[in-house]
Amino acid sequence: MNKISLIILREYLTRVKKKTFLIMSVVGPLLFATLMIAPAWLAQMEDTEEKLIAIIDSSKLFHNTIPETKYLKFDYLDKPNFNTLNTLKKNFDQTDYYAVLYISHIIANKPSVVQLYSNKQPSLAVKMHIANALEKEIERGKLKAYDIEDLDRILESIKTDISIQTIKWTEDGKEKESSVEIAMIVGYLSGFLIYFFIFLFGAQVMRGVIEEKTSRIVEVIISSVKPFQLMMGKIIGIAMVGLTQFLLWIVLTAGIVTIAKTAFFPDLSMKTEQMAPETVLSPGGSTLAPNQPASDQEFDKIKQIFSSISSINFGVMFLSFLFYFLGGFLLYGSLFAAVGSAVDSEADTQQFMLPITIPLILAIVVMMNAIQNPEGAIAFWFSIIPFTSPIVMMVRIPFGVPYWEITLSIILLILTFIFTTWLAAKIYKTGILMYGKKSSYKEIGKWLRYRN
Repeated sequence: MNKISLIILREYLTRVKKKTFLIMSVVGPLLFATLMIAPAWLAQMEDTEEKLIAIIDSSKLFHNTIPETKYLKFDYLDKPNFNTLNTLKKNFDQTDYYAVLYISHIIANKPSVVQLYSNKQPSLAVKMHIANALEKEIERGKLKAYDIEDLDRILESIKTDISIQTIKWTEDGKEKESSVEIAMIVGYLSGFLIYFFIFLFGAQVMRGVIEEKTSRIVEVIISSVKPFQLMMGKIIGIAMVGLTQFLLWIVLTAGIVTIAKTAFFPDLSMKTEQMAPETVLSPGGSTLAPNQPASDQEFDKIKQIFSSISSINFGVMFLSFLFYFLGGFLLYGSLFAAVGSAVDSEADTQQFMLPITIPLILAIVVMMNAIQNPEGAIAFWFSIIPFTSPIVMMVRIPFGVPYWEITLSIILLILTFIFTTWLAAKIYKTGILMYGKKSSYKEIGKWLRYRN
């Protein structure tokens, strides 16, 4: 056991001192922080270039009905006919218009006749803004045909924005606010990180074995230790490197996000503190907030998201991630080590990689199904099967999984890891000293039958 610990220490210290480890420990958190910050930063940025759109409304139904924004303006032309459109097309480059909107006179019967002309590709935001305004005006016009009194006031009063709040019952009968979206994100990130780390550090195990084998260093090493001890020390040592890097990523990412939030979004924390926690109920029972601006309602949603995060048991998530990362890596790491011992170069590994990569890729495919239906039969069975459970089970845990399912999954993963380690050790023991001969599945089958 002392020899295995020495090998673990050697593998660990050798890799954490490498420049690639240090670089990835910095670059990784920067990338993750960017993925978290960039959407919010881009969302608050507005296009500061003013866009002027000429409107040719031959239907004469939409004059001054499309609302302008800070950077989107509209110019309703006096002669809204097709000739005006043709003239404008020819001289478009001499105008200051961003685009030309043509609304046909048959729009009420055929809404698809609205056309937006420009010498550049209009943005989706511009297109959706115009489409929504026209849709609302056509609906308003159709309703007016029914001669309803005070129609505008009625339409304004019936506008409703529904936000479904999910409440989860705990086993002791308590209620906890939850969020399907947060559970999906946490589950997906956990599953994908395990997939990423298994491939990344599993490949390191394989390359390390190939390097030692081709340089003949392994002949010196196994004169002092058994091949099984060497294999286990290498796998566990690299697993500890993976855990170290993962923990560094968590700490540094959290620090970068906190600093960026303070620097780029100072209004968010201030606004959240100033928001009134109470919601006003109208006499009809609808939820209204007459003293709360629309911007504050957006902060309400952000506040609700953060409160929903607390419904996820991060203690269970962390311990589960720790186990499934180690269990999954030890299972696949032993197989990667076996592949590395069976070949003389990395180019020769392709023929043996297929049985290893198929279960991992299948787990990613099933993971997407499990996000949509975590209680389904497919998600259940693939979270129990050891070769896919490290990824699929991590997706299901944020949604709540019975403890007996997790226990069964853990037991099967441990048993399978012991079996694959024994299997890989037999291949490793023979293959680590084989040189200059192309290995095949038939040859590896013979190694498994050796009594040693």
